Amino acid sequence: MKKYIALMLALLMAFAVCACGSSGDDADVAEDVQLKILDSEYVTEDYAIAVAKESEDLLAKIDAALQELIDDGTVAQVTAYYISGEGELPAFQQEVADDAEVLTMGTNAAFPPYEFVEDDVVVGIDAAVAGLIADKLGMKLEIQDMEFDSIIPAVTSGKVDMGMAGMTVTDERLESVNFSISYATGIQVIIVPTDSDVTNADDIFAKIDAGEDFQIGCQNATTGFIYASDDFGEDHVQAFPKGADAIAALTSGKIDCVIIDNEPAKAFVEANNG
Repeated sequence: MKKYIALMLALLMAFAVCACGSSGDDADVAEDVQLKILDSEYVTEDYAIAVAKESEDLLAKIDAALQELIDDGTVAQVTAYYISGEGELPAFQQEVADDAEVLTMGTNAAFPPYEFVEDDVVVGIDAAVAGLIADKLGMKLEIQDMEFDSIIPAVTSGKVDMGMAGMTVTDERLESVNFSISYATGIQVIIVPTDSDVTNADDIFAKIDAGEDFQIGCQNATTGFIYASDDFGEDHVQAFPKGADAIAALTSGKIDCVIIDNEPAKAFVEANNG
């Protein structure tokens, strides 16, 4: 599973480099640059499911189902399967009635191992947990893949019933939606080339204070982007549609580091370093 994800990400990053119109010289640089994740954590946060403010009954049902899945170890089983390849993935959505009510989930399927595409199907931790929640509610899960910054608007407009995409609870998001109980802890980390002299966030602050035009890449609208913009200033942060796009910019020397969740970070680095 991990090798398959790494292969998919390698192909995705290769496509991203081409799509950016990189020159042949940039492509050569991308092949040679090795990456590493800094040991120090940047930010720790909790992931939860976003639901429209007016959907209080649905939120209560999701919370109850999710709590059962956490208490009986099912969420941990799903997480272990996708992160470390341990155990088996619990079966879900196997016996759904044809006339069952549909539960629509908005996600951005470019955030492995939480959500990614395999054989034209969105899979990953969030997809599996959502399917298990739908089973407990007697509903049929339907996943809609979209840009990350479109998920909350899709929830608030009723286009989808819930948003689940490794999404962190923030005060700004709480102004638009309500959140379920947390089902996972995310850690924002910093990725740099292996020859970088940056060892932690303090080194980035020092470089910026010294007048360097240090550039940080993040996926657009994520908490990594929000935190980095607040901490280092918007002039030093570049937003990319996907994490793979930020990695492509890093390996081609267009930016100096990437800030992203630890689990996708490990997959991206593994894919890049081969």
